[in-house]
Amino acid sequence: MQSLPARLDGHQPGETPTALRLRPMSTDTLTPADTTTQPATVLDNGLAWQANLQTGDGRMDDTHEEFVDMLNRILQTPMRDHLPLYREFLAHTVEHFAQEERWMVATGFSPDNCHASHHNTILDTMRAVEEHYLKGDNEIIQRLAEALAEWFPQHAASMDAGLAQHMKNVGFDSHTETLADPDAIRPATMSGCGSVSCS
Repeated sequence: MQSLPARLDGHQPGETPTALRLRPMSTDTLTPADTTTQPATVLDNGLAWQANLQTGDGRMDDTHEEFVDMLNRILQTPMRDHLPLYREFLAHTVEHFAQEERWMVATGFSPDNCHASHHNTILDTMRAVEEHYLKGDNEIIQRLAEALAEWFPQHAASMDAGLAQHMKNVGFDSHTETLADPDAIRPATMSGCGSVSCS
């Protein structure tokens, strides 16, 4: 069974956790795109979809609203009924992240940029959570959903908003997934997290 990344469960790499202590994912390397907006509201039963979660790209925002809706359904469902919803949510998240990563590559990011690395960490964790749930930890999906509700607003406001602004700046249409001027982009030249640096 795959273990969760150390920064998510409080264990050291290589140590087998006996009881996972899932906590909100680290956002200490992120820089908010707009620090003047109010923080997103995390409710007892989920994350409120608000204007400050929007990135400025309609297709990205639609996908993000679906993500938030699915996350909220998990948080509002009894734990014994989580697994089918969680599997749908995981499949949606795989496509959600793949979509953004296609856009990154199409607009000049290297495939192994740090935004994609953050996505990979989240997906690895989500897959490990399913394994732990199947092994009897019936609360782990709830804990991950709570952590994602705290993580997502910062990710959307920094990496995703930065990507949306970059796409606008280079004339990329997320609906057709085409550039207004393909010659304006040099493939695989950027490795940052959207329009923000990871250093």
